[in-house]
Amino acid sequence: MTLTPLHDDLLFNGPLSSYRADLLLRSLGPLDGQHVVDLGCGWADLLLRAVAAGATGHGVDQDAEAIAHGRKVAVDRGLADRVTLDVGDAGAWTGSADVLIVNGASQVFGGEPLTHTVNALEAGRRILRPGGRLLLGEGFWEREPTAAQLAVMPIEREQYGSVADLVDLALAHGYQLQWLSQASQDDWDEFESAHALGYVRHLQAHPDDTEVRARADRQRTWRLHGWRGVLGMVYLTLVLPL
Repeated sequence: MTLTPLHDDLLFNGPLSSYRADLLLRSLGPLDGQHVVDLGCGWADLLLRAVAAGATGHGVDQDAEAIAHGRKVAVDRGLADRVTLDVGDAGAWTGSADVLIVNGASQVFGGEPLTHTVNALEAGRRILRPGGRLLLGEGFWEREPTAAQLAVMPIEREQYGSVADLVDLALAHGYQLQWLSQASQDDWDEFESAHALGYVRHLQAHPDDTEVRARADRQRTWRLHGWRGVLGMVYLTLVLPL
């Protein structure tokens, strides 16, 4: 089974528009001479934008196809000499950075889903230099999910809280909040619709593929009967003290 690569239809593998991505990068302050590390980078478009703004970059992801695409884009944009993209275990990466990006990827640090956010915050404390910034994209409950919605989502109620809960958690880990931005419903719908295009194309060519049809049906159920308008995504720019 071969599906269209997500990067053919999406700028980012998450509910993030080009406008919001540029806004988040501005929230980090000047990037000239800064070293930016993106763990769980996917095809690394956000990292490449940071590099284009003057940073050097390093990205790690276990998806070899995504990394290969990111490397090609880096070459096409003339950035290959200032960014390194590696296939590997992002959660096991050791090193230091001025900026750490963990965008919808806190799971790379392992552990149970209920501890993923804490693990990401703790990783930032290990990796970031004094005064460093963590750009964290994380889920939250935009409104309280019903029992029926939780029953069809692969997410535990306790995995997420409110935006205020998330910010309080970051503050408890020694960060200061520098910026906050929330994905819009349009951002979510563009992401989910483009994510589903691969299934649609495949099923048009292979209408009897019951495995792909089941996966497409499951994803649509999660979205429409579960998290649409309920699960949000917030982007926090967090700063460590000097």
